[in-house]
Amino acid sequence: MNFILKNSLRNFSSSNILNYSKMTGKVVVKTTNAPGAIGPYSQAIIANNQVFISGCLGIDKDTMQFTSETDVSVQTKLALTNMKNIVEAAGSSMEKVVKTTILLKSMDDFQAVNAVYSTFFPVDPPARSTFAVACLPKNALVEIEAIAIHQ
Repeated sequence: MNFILKNSLRNFSSSNILNYSKMTGKVVVKTTNAPGAIGPYSQAIIANNQVFISGCLGIDKDTMQFTSETDVSVQTKLALTNMKNIVEAAGSSMEKVVKTTILLKSMDDFQAVNAVYSTFFPVDPPARSTFAVACLPKNALVEIEAIAIHQ
């Protein structure tokens, strides 16, 4: 089964659930290929030809737990893999990501995060901001959100 958005030529597979609202002009993106939201928010929203991806944690989509609670590299790789799956579910790609925001539990992890991050954005990386914060959901070491071009 494919979902086709009105006024769009994009096809979406049945593993992705998209709800379209004519009234708001936004599409809610939900995929089982990434962890579900852990609060009252969507994995991503498509609006104005952009994809707004909520903060992604390095948690396993099936268990909703960290595969490592102490290794920021492991959490970063899984957070970016989850983001990639959400971006692709929205009909975009990592190459179309134009802005990311990284939240770190500790700025001491900046270089380790960069090493993993650069493998997901090897050419023309997006604009980015990185902040150290007091606490992240589920006591994560890293959280990453993004904005991508939809088409």
